[in-house]
Amino acid sequence: MTAQLIAPDNKRRIVGFATLARLVRGDRLALIGFVLLVVVILAAVLAPWIAPYPADGTTATHPLDALLPPGSGHWMGTDQVGRDVLTRVMYGARTSLAIAVAVLLLAAVIGVTLGVVAGYVGGVTRDIIMRITDVFLAFPALLLSLALAMVLHPSVGTAIVAIAVTWWPWYTRLAASVAASVRHRGYIDAARCLNMPTSRIIRRHVLPNSLTPVLVQISLDAGGIILTAASLSYLGLGAQEPTSEWGLMVEQGQSLFTTDWWVVTFPGLAILVTAFAFNVLGEGLRAALDPRSRT
Repeated sequence: MTAQLIAPDNKRRIVGFATLARLVRGDRLALIGFVLLVVVILAAVLAPWIAPYPADGTTATHPLDALLPPGSGHWMGTDQVGRDVLTRVMYGARTSLAIAVAVLLLAAVIGVTLGVVAGYVGGVTRDIIMRITDVFLAFPALLLSLALAMVLHPSVGTAIVAIAVTWWPWYTRLAASVAASVRHRGYIDAARCLNMPTSRIIRRHVLPNSLTPVLVQISLDAGGIILTAASLSYLGLGAQEPTSEWGLMVEQGQSLFTTDWWVVTFPGLAILVTAFAFNVLGEGLRAALDPRSRT
């Protein structure tokens, strides 16, 4: 009886393979996003083996092959120093996805931890955490990221830190609201009656039941993070040469758009497709986990 009172919800509505399978079967738009995302991830993971040219092709210059249009030798053409655009786009996927994963991990770990503590403990602890959160939310996320990136040395690591610092408050607010809604449920009260330590209650019961909306939000935020990282690199505050990164590739090819369109078009399309895939998959995931959102 005690076990039934304490943990009936721990296994409910946690995102897993069964949920994704149901999502893929029932939502055509989400299915498209899922397939596109799988293609992008596979291209990033398998780039060292399936890219038309080796990794040094993203850094080595070949002046005699500069600005070749798309063709059999270079399916997406070459850039102004002769590097294969397709190879750079594939290796750029590794950089962009790595930034998104790192930012989401940092933001989620910090934000969810603070949010769950604030929502469950309440009182002065909640007020302090939420006021600090409000200070960060008072600034536009992109502008704050730009300001931080300008202070630090431009690099991929700088982009990760600058974006993560502006992203965690959203997860704090979300996790705090969910934790506050579950703190008075029956299995939580039963755990308190058994004198279970607060840290254990949070870890075993409050946190698992607060993850579903956070995971949905993560899937929705991934596209925005990729766009933000591309913006920082485009402005010279993120990835630097010779790193292959989509935003940096767009910045390098923007002046050639009217003459050598492929240099800027393909990395731009990569950003668009990946952001679209994450967004529609996140919307489908939210609909699958929360039927009320369908209306």
